[in-house]
Amino acid sequence: MAQAPAQQVVSTETTNFEKQNYTPALITLAVLYFMMGFITCLNDTLVPFFKKGFDLTYSQSSLVQFYFFLTYGVMSIPAGKLVGRIGYKQGMVWGFSVAAFGALLFFPASLMHQYVLFLAALFIVAAGIVLLQVAANPYITVLGPARTASARLTLIQGVGSIGTTVAPIFGAYLILSRLPESEASSEAVKYPYLGITALLVCIALVVSRLRLPEIRTSSGDSAEHKPQKSSSIFSFRNLNFGIWAIFFYVGAEVSIGSFLTNYIADALIIAEETANSYVAFFWGSMLIGRLIGAYLLKAVRPAKVLTFCAALAIALIIISVSSTGLIAVWTMIAVGLSNSVMFAIIFSLSVQGLGKYTTQASGLLSTAIVGGAIISLSQGLVKDHASWAVSFMIPLACYVYILFYGLYGYQSKFRKEEHDVAH
Repeated sequence: MAQAPAQQVVSTETTNFEKQNYTPALITLAVLYFMMGFITCLNDTLVPFFKKGFDLTYSQSSLVQFYFFLTYGVMSIPAGKLVGRIGYKQGMVWGFSVAAFGALLFFPASLMHQYVLFLAALFIVAAGIVLLQVAANPYITVLGPARTASARLTLIQGVGSIGTTVAPIFGAYLILSRLPESEASSEAVKYPYLGITALLVCIALVVSRLRLPEIRTSSGDSAEHKPQKSSSIFSFRNLNFGIWAIFFYVGAEVSIGSFLTNYIADALIIAEETANSYVAFFWGSMLIGRLIGAYLLKAVRPAKVLTFCAALAIALIIISVSSTGLIAVWTMIAVGLSNSVMFAIIFSLSVQGLGKYTTQASGLLSTAIVGGAIISLSQGLVKDHASWAVSFMIPLACYVYILFYGLYGYQSKFRKEEHDVAH
């Protein structure tokens, strides 16, 4: 699952981390990331559920992801301004509260069995998720020494990957298992989302009572992040190409995850409930990849890792759409392993050498997550008129661009002698 980039922040409390116990805060943030991953990936279950329950085309069912990820394009910058006004802790509380309200709206939407109401509810849930990401990411960077910030972020994102792995299993047994009886009914999603609502409210209450350090956005440039001479943020070619790399990466990840259940069901000629269980391996492989990547990136240049992962994703998609049965299924699932470290690497390369522009770049990169809406809808439209093989050429093209970025696009005209990211 894509994560909104973190801003540069500094703590207003003492920096004597050895004397402070941040374990409760880190545990809370781990729960936060678990829920963000869980809720986002549960959309992969809603796509096939609504497709059959409302008798939709593939493009119509992909509106689940379209409206969810459209929120990133609409809300990322306003959310950043809101968090700057109310603070990061209150931003998290409000994020959970907004997401809880959106999940609660699933109840009346299911009673009225109106697809448009579900889409409106998902938009509100996504607004809460965006607010959570904008508010929560900076906390991770200050809950301990700066030298271990990357390790903490990787660990917390790993917990988020557990949520993305559990969500398809949860959806298969509590939602898609009732798919045969769901024609002209949305009953299957009513109680699961009521449970999610209650859990989000409880977490919001816990966070509101938790003592966390006050942090603020850094306004200056540290010596190691001093930018190269430039009069505009758009003078950095690594950022310009990086924004599109984030757009295409998130688009490819979301698009494959959205249609994987239906793709597997058609490939193996099995029910959607059974096929959805396979999706857990897609997201689970991202968890494994992040754990491996945390160590690998200490020894190998990020650009090389990104290049390899993009090339592997392209090869896996080609093998999958050229095959049948289990080979087609498992090679497409394995794309998740290729995805695991892409977002973090692209973001790091995109902000390399930006200095004071890093925070502004973070907002632009967050907005680029809207690619999850555009690319998934595009693949749905193609699938309505062509085969799976043709439709998967869209995410394949996204990985081709990422391959270009790993080979050449990440290079900054201000810093050509130094292409890799400091760890």
